[in-house]
Amino acid sequence: MKPYSDLNLPPGLEGLADLALDLRWTVRQTTDKIWELLDAEAWEKTKNPYLILQNVSHARLEEAARDEDLKREISSWQERRSSLLEKPTMAGKDDPSSIAYFSMEFGLSEALPIYSGGLGILAGDYLKTASDMAIPITGIGLLYQQGYFRQLLSQDGYQLEAFPYNDPDNMPLAPARDRDGSRLRIRINLPGRALILRVWRANVCRVNLYLLDSNDPMNSPWDRAITANLYAPGQERRLIQEIVLGIGGWQILEKLAIEPEVCHLNEGHAAFVVLARAYSFMKKTGCSLKAALWATQAGNAFTTHTPVEAGFDRFDRALVDKYARFYADQLGLTPADLMALGASQAEDESAPFNMANLALKGSSHVNGVSRLHCQVTRKIFQPHFARWPELEVPVGYVTNGVHIPTWDSPAAQRLWTQACPGECGPEGIDYWKDGILHKSDRELWCFRAEARQDLVEYVRRRSGRQLQERGAGQEELKTARHVLNPNILTLGFARRATAYKRTDLLLKDPERLIAILTNSHHPVQLVMAAKAHPSDEQGKEMVKQMANFASRPEVSDRAVFLADYDIDLAQHLQPGVDVWINTPRRPNEACGTSGMKVLANGGLNLSNLDGWWDEAYDPQVGWCLGDDREHSEPGRDDEEADMLYRLLESQVVPLFYERDEEGIPKGWVAMVRASMTRLTPRYNSARMMQEYLEKIYRPAAIAYRKRSADGARLAEELAAWQERLSEYWKDLRFGRLTSHREEDSWRFFLEVYLGDLQPDDVQVELYANPLPQAKPEAGAEAGKEASTQAGTEMTTEAELSQEDEGPVEQIMQSGPEKIVMERMGPLAGAVNGFIYGARVPARRPAEDYTPRIVPYHAEAFIPMEEAHILWMR
Repeated sequence: MKPYSDLNLPPGLEGLADLALDLRWTVRQTTDKIWELLDAEAWEKTKNPYLILQNVSHARLEEAARDEDLKREISSWQERRSSLLEKPTMAGKDDPSSIAYFSMEFGLSEALPIYSGGLGILAGDYLKTASDMAIPITGIGLLYQQGYFRQLLSQDGYQLEAFPYNDPDNMPLAPARDRDGSRLRIRINLPGRALILRVWRANVCRVNLYLLDSNDPMNSPWDRAITANLYAPGQERRLIQEIVLGIGGWQILEKLAIEPEVCHLNEGHAAFVVLARAYSFMKKTGCSLKAALWATQAGNAFTTHTPVEAGFDRFDRALVDKYARFYADQLGLTPADLMALGASQAEDESAPFNMANLALKGSSHVNGVSRLHCQVTRKIFQPHFARWPELEVPVGYVTNGVHIPTWDSPAAQRLWTQACPGECGPEGIDYWKDGILHKSDRELWCFRAEARQDLVEYVRRRSGRQLQERGAGQEELKTARHVLNPNILTLGFARRATAYKRTDLLLKDPERLIAILTNSHHPVQLVMAAKAHPSDEQGKEMVKQMANFASRPEVSDRAVFLADYDIDLAQHLQPGVDVWINTPRRPNEACGTSGMKVLANGGLNLSNLDGWWDEAYDPQVGWCLGDDREHSEPGRDDEEADMLYRLLESQVVPLFYERDEEGIPKGWVAMVRASMTRLTPRYNSARMMQEYLEKIYRPAAIAYRKRSADGARLAEELAAWQERLSEYWKDLRFGRLTSHREEDSWRFFLEVYLGDLQPDDVQVELYANPLPQAKPEAGAEAGKEASTQAGTEMTTEAELSQEDEGPVEQIMQSGPEKIVMERMGPLAGAVNGFIYGARVPARRPAEDYTPRIVPYHAEAFIPMEEAHILWMR
């Protein structure tokens, strides 16, 4: 294969090399036209521009260089890219100077297949958004020789897996170079040997993604296969992968002199970076281990996407001791200390080592990925904050968003560009503006018709290609060329096939579904896709059920199952469907972003109230399935399947076909307009990134700077403070509590004995549970929930100061009442005893308030970093 430097492109096509290697531009409106012109067949099959550019003949390139339209297209792209590259890097006084983002998978392009599903797709959108917003982020991941898997179907519809080799020379990658220009390699210590890791660099416009690869000839055959597969089977190889990601990833940053103020762990897989970063800080400053942990955890942030505790990676303690002992010894951690970092409760010596626990204990900020997921995560992490109310478990949330330029169709981008004031360019669309409100019903309906037509053409091509690859006959191929109809209501139903997603719910009553699809007056068509984990037999049965349903003669022109659900399919499916159906079992969908991808494209959502839809749903923008409660009763799936069919029969289908004299379904278009206008900006990844900056990155960077300054003086102070609390907390006790009413207030007086602690070490509070409040209807805008940490108010929903960026929906949720009591003076005759007092509005009985003592330090995050608490009984 020709390396990047040897491509020797004709004049006018030089920009193709940058385009082929820049993964920010894996968007249909940028790439399709250019690469199809060079090699339509290779583009259709691989979606790999770098491969095309390496293999295209010089004669074809010379011919392309005479195409003035192509050269204008490339020139236009170069201008757009240059405008992003020239944008000043975010550099406010509170902004982090550098952020490192660790993720086990990244879904950027089919040309770099190192993702399995939603986690990777989100990580890919995150890097693209960081580049667009000029945020100084470096991505860290792994390069897999075989990635996840490619899905094939047997003749009877059963899922088969293929694991094609990912050749780095054919992928949009370059070997990473050390500061001296040599090939960058990393060594990490494994028992009895060193593991050599090659490092590759992928470019996402302004952002670099570094990928570690164990397939080096100097490693043993077993070690070369450590990065063979995403989520390697077997505990041992999986654990080593996570050591490589965390510890090897940190070494990349050190080798390249990248000094992140914030390390963001996208799930707990990279949690060993907590140890690597602390050790590096110890070496640089000469501080104690405890101070190093206090300093570095300030700059660590952990995002969990897992809605059940069993979903976190857990490893046998002996295995962790074997592979992590070297690094624990470097830090001066005993085996017991190491295991305690992975335990929910230190005294539980039988529990496996939980990577999420290590990430939690090594971070100052933890967040879920939707409002509902935040509530679920607080329950999961409650054991770490024993005796703290669940509402105060320090987990916030940033609801995910999608990178709209990656997922909108060319038609959608044209529409938004026209609707944007001043006809702003594709990279400058302001989705908060209300331009779509002013588009006529006719314009929106014609836009949707174009999107549906585009999907139908794509489905015919892809379905035909897949049938051809399976050796189908001419009759089947002919049928594929005529499947679907661009004028029919089109439903999309695609997901990972697993039990909690209830991938089979739509097919609970096949005959009823067939009746809906084949209605002669109001016909409906269905496009399906699903992939099951190779070891998930139940999921594979769901895939088989979907594939076999689509092959039934009664619906052969109305239902299609497309194998190998991937980025390319999603980039055509989500823009083209009229309704996106999602059926998770609440509350098991942490967020879900597939439904978000239809928003900018004018599609509507029909989903259970789970994940993002629990906070987004309103009857004006879509439909909800079921209610806002959790159900485990037998037969509930059958009930919800019936609800789904009834929704389609009585609401969705009739609304689509209720036309005016021009043939426009005005009610349907009104929902499309409302959904596009209200939801597109809220579930845009730019909003997500802005929330990360305001809620997490800036507070974390400020705290890290303070703690690491002056040889980690503040970190040492915090470590000493925590030691005092641990030693003397047991000596705290309450004396007498009195209260009386003064006009419209309660006056409280409390005796407190502090033992050997100083008054400034703690805070005495009155606490009352939230007042009962009328529950808002599902989708209604609810109020705010905030937690105060280190004197900084950290919100838990989008409360951004959005000057000129449109309104932000606020979530109403009553929080607990906390009143800090004032130290009035010493208690007569007592050693280190004091009287505390407080005045509280008499809106509720005095008995509602309970005194408590909590740790206090102006520079600590409470209770994240120090969770002692004492309640008055």
